[in-house]
Amino acid sequence: QVQLVESGGGLVQPVGSLRLSCAASGTIFSIDAMGWYRQGPGKERELVAVISSGGATTYADSVKGRFTISRDNAKNTVSLQMNSLNPEDTAVYYCNANVRKYLVGRSYTYWGQGTQVTVSS
Repeated sequence: QVQLVESGGGLVQPVGSLRLSCAASGTIFSIDAMGWYRQGPGKERELVAVISSGGATTYADSVKGRFTISRDNAKNTVSLQMNSLNPEDTAVYYCNANVRKYLVGRSYTYWGQGTQVTVSS
């Protein structure tokens, strides 16, 4: 099996910063795209940022210029540096990874358990 474990959430004041991390473990041959999604109160889950295995990144318009996604392929980790946070960023943040468990075969999507980020004064 594959597990994704997130860390780094918490309470932060507006304009503050937080860094989220996610580590994948288990039966892993390689990982294609990795990303972060979030679900705010009363809202649907939405894409925040995604990074390919080669390092290409995509961001939601609402976080461009404030958030930075990065990954360490050797450690199977992905991080999200969040700066200039505002109350609208309050949500549960989920890590996502498309994992290839073996050399041959398709990739499967896995999710972390989520970590709460609250932006409030």
